[in-house]
Amino acid sequence: MNVGVEVVDQRFEFPFQNEHFEKLRGLVFEHTGITLGNEKKQLTYSRYSKRLRALGITDFNDYIDIIRSGDESEIPMFVSAITTNFTSFFRENHHFEFLVEEVARLLKTKQSIRIWSAGCSSGEEPYSMAMSLLHAIPGVETADVRILATDLDTEILAKAARGVYTDERFDGADKQIISPWIKRGRGDNTGLVLMHPAVRKMITYRQLNLLGPWPMKSPFDIIFCRNVVIYFSKDVQKTLFNRFSANQQKGAKLMIGHSENLAGVCDSYRLIGRTIYEKM
Repeated sequence: MNVGVEVVDQRFEFPFQNEHFEKLRGLVFEHTGITLGNEKKQLTYSRYSKRLRALGITDFNDYIDIIRSGDESEIPMFVSAITTNFTSFFRENHHFEFLVEEVARLLKTKQSIRIWSAGCSSGEEPYSMAMSLLHAIPGVETADVRILATDLDTEILAKAARGVYTDERFDGADKQIISPWIKRGRGDNTGLVLMHPAVRKMITYRQLNLLGPWPMKSPFDIIFCRNVVIYFSKDVQKTLFNRFSANQQKGAKLMIGHSENLAGVCDSYRLIGRTIYEKM
């Protein structure tokens, strides 16, 4: 037995040692703020071995050098490979029900309403927002109600902006809400669904790193940041929620994921509903 020599896991097509994992998770944190625990070694290998194959290289050190060099064509692929993009239409539906109530209330006193879907992934969240509002609030399509949808992953954002989904993505969704706002494909497009222009008009998609500069100037009335911060360290969470707070006025609302909470993270909000917070 050779003491101090790491045995390469035979499950790996490419040699992948602890030093590779440590370097990659450091780069992941640098570029995304996501903290990868030790249990994510296999996942990290799985995600980035695909990039090695795509680039035609066989050594993780070479790939790490590419990322460290700041390669503009590979960095987006590096980010896209590790970010998790699981989402669905009307996920945690109580948030969309509250959204409708809040926007209807705000429209009585405000001329413009700004909503932010932070970490929008492939678009199901902002489209669910828009369909809920269009269904429940008469005339909202002519009001100044805008949704900003941002994500770190440019590839998934492009998919969201196209607004095309497979029909089964809408399984379980309330047909009364969705039917007027989707167009089902025919012929070669059978099985595909295109979002209605009125829905798409309400949403602006932009690439944004939540840990980088924010170009937005107007405060947000409502922010959705759901199932995003679970990948961040507590220090990063504190920074992020304090920045959200700085971009909202008193009474503005914040929605987070069902497994997230602000206890010990940010004291600028008070809990008013199930994972629904109000800026104090």
